[in-house]
Amino acid sequence: MIKIGEYEFDENLHYFTGGDGHIWLKKLDNGKVQVGFDDFGQKLAGKILFVRTVPVGKERPKGKSLGTIETGKYVGALRCPVTGTIVEINPDIKESPGLINDDPYGKGWIAIIDPNNLEEDLKTEFVFGEADLKVWIEKEVAEHVK
Repeated sequence: MIKIGEYEFDENLHYFTGGDGHIWLKKLDNGKVQVGFDDFGQKLAGKILFVRTVPVGKERPKGKSLGTIETGKYVGALRCPVTGTIVEINPDIKESPGLINDDPYGKGWIAIIDPNNLEEDLKTEFVFGEADLKVWIEKEVAEHVK
């Protein structure tokens, strides 16, 4: 984990910057990807009270809604970081949506997607690695944190 200001990031993940951004992506050994909401996004949103996702089996284009999160002051879209089919939704976040706040890179993951063309999708609207992540997050902090 690396710390950028008060935010933590797993430097081994890819971070989607498109749309509302702040979705992380982890490549799995089976060719699928696991996705979740990053630490900056969850802290900016506040305590997550409810998560609504599209159903398993649904194909989603990159950048379109994967679902929404709701807090006491915010309802926001979770953007699909790649084009592909939703193969699993984390059942634990339905029961305990606060897992996204408590453990965004672990138990708070949101979905597993079978991507159509992962390598193509990763070429745009993603940051990877500490240097690029730091530049992006510093810009996000300046724009969104008052």
